[in-house]
Order: sequence, then C-alpha cells, then structure tokens
Amino acid sequence: MGRSGLTRAGIVAAAVGLADAEGVAALSMRAVGKRLGVEAMSLYHHVANKEDLLDGMVDAVFAEFHAPEVGGPWREEMRARHHSARAVCKKHPWAVGMMDSRRNAGFETLRHHDAVLGCLREAGFSLALTGHAFAVLDAHLYGFLVQELSLAFDGEEDLAELGRQILTALPEGQLPYFREFTLEHALRPGYDFGDEFEVGLELVLDGLAARLEES
Repeated sequence: MGRSGLTRAGIVAAAVGLADAEGVAALSMRAVGKRLGVEAMSLYHHVANKEDLLDGMVDAVFAEFHAPEVGGPWREEMRARHHSARAVCKKHPWAVGMMDSRRNAGFETLRHHDAVLGCLREAGFSLALTGHAFAVLDAHLYGFLVQELSLAFDGEEDLAELGRQILTALPEGQLPYFREFTLEHALRPGYDFGDEFEVGLELVLDGLAARLEES
C-alpha cells in the first residue's frame, strides 16, 4: 500500500490485526507501518501518535459489540450485548483491560454506551439503577474475561492433568472441600469453565430484574 492509499480506518485495522497476532506489547508506529508496507512517518498524517492509535483500536472493538436496541426488551438486549462482547474480546484479548481506560473515547465507544444507557432507561431503570446495572454487568463481563483468558489450563485434557498434579501433591486428608470440588465437579467429563459465564450473567440479570420491580 502506498502513502496515498492510507486511511485512518486502514491504519487502525492493521494495528488491531498486529495486536491480535502478537499482543499489544508489539504495537509501535514502526511495526504498523511495516505491516502496511509504508514508513512509520506516513502514519502521522492520519493518527497523531500511539495513544491516538490505541484510542482508535478500542473504538473499533466497541464497534463490533452488539448495541442494545433502545426500547427493546432490556433483558434480551443486555444478554445479547454480553455474549457479543465476550466473543469480540476473545478475538481481541489485548483489549480486555483497555475498554474503559481511554480518556479520548471515540464515537463508536460513546454510541455503544448511549445504546446501553438508553435501553435501560427506556425499560424503566432510574438513573441510579441504570448506573448500578451498567457497572455490575461490565464487572461480570470483563472480570470473567480476565479470569477465562488467564486460566492455567487449556481444555478438558489439560485440566485433568493439572488436577492430577495438584491432588497428588496435596497432603492426605487436607483441603477436603477443594478435593471434593475438583474430583466431583471440575474433573467430571464435559466440565467447561466457560459455561459459568451464562450462569453468572443470569444471576446478575435476575438481581437487576428484582431491583427494577422494587423501584
């Protein structure tokens, strides 16, 4: 790609691709320029600096989230948003800790927040309850992703091997509840930690529905 073909959107897309492939630590203007086949200096006609680039990358990730329909059934819309955001963040794991960290939020970021707020407000949530709902939903979403993406095992077979290592090293008769949970639940065929996402989400939604009914 020549300098004349550069656009901000294309530069951001290349940066997202680089971060997806190599992690955000590998991100630099030089590395993005190389990915696009141009000198790093060419990028500065479209992005001010690396921070501006990161702002754009986070904005691009928000653009992939399901935006709740204002006036739609709030519970279904929040559920769809939650599952969409999880899938998107697993594609872009570098973004998990950055989604609400940018001081210069882009339009897609603000548009997404407006949609969440609007959906809750039109469903009858007070301003205070809307704030509570948004906070606890995002705490579940991003908190679960941090845990899921940093697990010490990958898949059922790896978990079984890790479980055997831990249990073998335990002194006999110690930690009975941990032993019970591991043997009778976590190491059972078909166990998938990811299934806890839906369970936790429904608990959050049930709690919000109860609060909404009380208000």
